[in-house]
Amino acid sequence: MSKPVVLIAEELSPATIDALGPDFDIRSVDGTDRAALLAAIADAQAILVRSATQVDAEAIAAAPLLKVVARAGVGLDNVDIKAATAAGVMVVNAPTSNIISAAELTVGHILSLARHIPAAHASLAAGAWKRSSFTGTELFEKTVGIVGLGRIGGLIAARLQAFGVNVVAYDPYVTPARAQQLGVTLLGLDDLLAQSDFVTIHMPKTPETTGMISTAQFALMKPTASVVNVARGGLVDEEALYTALTTGEIAGAGLDVFTSEPPKPEGTAFALLSLPNVIVTPHLGASTDEAQEKAGVSVARSVKLALEGDLVPDAVNVAGGVIDPFVRPGIALVEKLGQVFTGLAASALTSLDIEVRGELAAYDVSVYRLAALKGIFTNIISENVSYVNAPLFAEQRGIETRLIVEADSPLYRNITILRGTLSDGSVLTVAGTLAGTRMVPKIVGINGYEIEVPIETHHIVMRYADRPGIVAIYGQKLGDAGINIAGLFVAHPDASGRALSVLTVDSAVPDAILDEMRAAVGADLFRRLEITEE
Repeated sequence: MSKPVVLIAEELSPATIDALGPDFDIRSVDGTDRAALLAAIADAQAILVRSATQVDAEAIAAAPLLKVVARAGVGLDNVDIKAATAAGVMVVNAPTSNIISAAELTVGHILSLARHIPAAHASLAAGAWKRSSFTGTELFEKTVGIVGLGRIGGLIAARLQAFGVNVVAYDPYVTPARAQQLGVTLLGLDDLLAQSDFVTIHMPKTPETTGMISTAQFALMKPTASVVNVARGGLVDEEALYTALTTGEIAGAGLDVFTSEPPKPEGTAFALLSLPNVIVTPHLGASTDEAQEKAGVSVARSVKLALEGDLVPDAVNVAGGVIDPFVRPGIALVEKLGQVFTGLAASALTSLDIEVRGELAAYDVSVYRLAALKGIFTNIISENVSYVNAPLFAEQRGIETRLIVEADSPLYRNITILRGTLSDGSVLTVAGTLAGTRMVPKIVGINGYEIEVPIETHHIVMRYADRPGIVAIYGQKLGDAGINIAGLFVAHPDASGRALSVLTVDSAVPDAILDEMRAAVGADLFRRLEITEE
């Protein structure tokens, strides 16, 4: 019997090949040679790439035997995940391979800004001896603000404390207990910016976080402060940063990532490269020998699991693992329920029950716990969230989870309920099911309100004192803004007389319109939900 073909499309460490072992027919190809790639991938059951090889819909279509695409790194910009999922091909990466390297690079940028190391080197290398021109500042007793206290943020906090700095952080999804464990003080974003001598950003790039550090935020910072971005290009508004640096509103910036990479000559990012108070590196967060080796070994192990038919820890889509066909359709539903839960939560999650009721009780639904956590963390964690790291994120935040399986389900054939306790002491429940022969994912309950709403991309959830004319009020606001209501469900009022409305809209609603709606209806709960598709 022939061995499965594993195609290596880019140079990987020898340890990667060793980790694959002797059970595979390992072949190599230059992934940047398109014709050679399409020919070689035809026989492959797995392909290992880094960032240069484009595994797009065309490549996937040319590989009828392909079971897994493995990216030896964190990013997946060069892999068409949707095309892979549609073809039943698993996509894996190495989400934790570079976290130490990224944390160390961040500290390097902070030290370089404090002591003007790159400029001093360039000056001395050019033959000058200008000690007084490069007088720096000590980190000791300074305040460093970390925006996003995930795994990388936590590593940075631990490393900086050796310098005797005061570490503060902004992260609405981290509990005070977790922050205390890290020796970090939690602050609101505005307070963090006002108090910090150095600000470093480690947030996911979403519509809400893109440009989160812009003109208004720079105005809050000290004129002696510096900002560092080693996370995602676009988190810092580059035009606003250029203005803040050239007018003296802030003192400096350290940048490893840019909105466009490499920066284009006509863009603002390119202009930033020439400023004397800016330190830049060409996206080196994962560029260490150790990170590359960890990435290669990690994905090699995942490839072995995938080709053996096991649930793969680092799978970023839902095509992998030994999962019963009756269970599989519910994975996407539960992930979306997790996103809904996060969107509705008013404070950090401390414990979570995943209740699965109905006919599914006869099956192994342990993957639903992973799916729920993956959905909960998808839009709030800067790292790529997968089945292996979602439980780790929960553990790091002190979130206790339980999977409860019961056959009793009086209203639905199957129902999944996420019931979580939040740090403010409140309890939030979100329930969902797959409806009809088309298995449409629906929200069927929120905090005791019975509803039935198909899960789409854009929703608005509001609770208010029930009275005539409310629908007309918010309908008018949306109509005036040219936003179509695609669906509407109003739940019966609870004992306090408050009703719950869940709207499905065709497009994202601007903040100004949401503020008008909230004020007009007098809502005590008002949330915009943006549900992403994997």
